[in-house]
Amino acid sequence: MEGVKIVAIVLIVAGILGLVYGTFSYTKETHNVKMGPLEMSVKEKQTVNIPVWGGVAAIGAGAVLLLVRKKR
Repeated sequence: MEGVKIVAIVLIVAGILGLVYGTFSYTKETHNVKMGPLEMSVKEKQTVNIPVWGGVAAIGAGAVLLLVRKKR
């Protein structure tokens, strides 16, 4: 049962962060060229938009996992 609680808390925190920030960026290295002593690389900055419904769904799923307990 502890594993389910951890997953639920992670979902709730991720949902809150998704609602607060809305986007996140990361750098992706796409091309590397090595010609003798010369090295070149191309890095692209990628931005990911997190939809509001995704954050709300993550919070809801986490809350359901925390509140609903299986009866044994």
